[in-house]
Amino acid sequence: MTKAQKSGAGTPRRLATVALLVSDYDEAIAWYCDRIGFALAEDVDLGSGKRWVTLEPGEGGARLVLAKAEGERQAARIGDQAGGRVALFLETDDFSRDHTAMLAKGVTFKEEPRREAYGTVAVFSDLYGNLWDLIEPKRRT
Repeated sequence: MTKAQKSGAGTPRRLATVALLVSDYDEAIAWYCDRIGFALAEDVDLGSGKRWVTLEPGEGGARLVLAKAEGERQAARIGDQAGGRVALFLETDDFSRDHTAMLAKGVTFKEEPRREAYGTVAVFSDLYGNLWDLIEPKRRT
């Protein structure tokens, strides 16, 4: 019996979407698509300057919703949604390939790649300063 069946759910749950505060939809779309290879999944005009913008990192995984900050409180959180910690983890099956491509496209890495018990990883920052891990998980044997 799966965990979903034990809980009575018809299908397993998964984290589908994560919101990220941005100051401008178009600059964020360009950066995430051009620099780290995300694909624009949806861009729907909701009126009054709001849009429903989702990006996909590739095969599977959670989508990223670009949420344009409204007001001073939200604007103050752009680039620091996790209090200076890594909050987003971009998983890859080929660290070297993606690290090299991202460097060539101007992505700023905060450290040299390192090997940890869980895989190969390096922290990078997005256009607003949010910290991400690029990580190739260690293969389980």
